[in-house]
Amino acid sequence: MRVLIDGHDSDGRLVLADSQLAAVIVRLDGETHNPEHKGRWHLEAGFGKCDVRNAPLFRTPDEAGAWVEQVLTRNAFSTPERLRRW
Repeated sequence: MRVLIDGHDSDGRLVLADSQLAAVIVRLDGETHNPEHKGRWHLEAGFGKCDVRNAPLFRTPDEAGAWVEQVLTRNAFSTPERLRRW
């Protein structure tokens, strides 16, 4: 999906979790990006627990999806079972 960013469009992907939009990632391809970051994927928008600052850059959309899954399940394992049942 093309995403309009800074006056030019970029290759973007929607990251879904349980059929819900969790994040929008875009491939860094503009002239203003650091050459070593070009081609990497950036978290353009995160929702819920994925709304974080300073997310890492990802090599592939699959790597970004794994990061989203990790973020969404991080607190689930530390919450006592009796509190997870709502």
